[in-house]
Amino acid sequence: MELEYHISEARRIIDSGQTVNLKVWKKDGSVMELKECVGLRYNFRQGTRQIKILASRQIRTIRDVFIFELNGKKVYI
Repeated sequence: MELEYHISEARRIIDSGQTVNLKVWKKDGSVMELKECVGLRYNFRQGTRQIKILASRQIRTIRDVFIFELNGKKVYI
């Protein structure tokens, strides 16, 4: 059983369309927890992706390098 994901594997999981739970760092260094969300689109040039939170229907833009936890498992670069 894996205890952590490489960022490339985390990207594949998010892009697959399944519901995920994420923890990401914000620009100010605080932690943002996104529960029950799906990935919408990915911008390769900027390194960002849009995430939709299903409960609130809110769409957030996050940077891939700031993802440090996916479904309770650590993400490393």
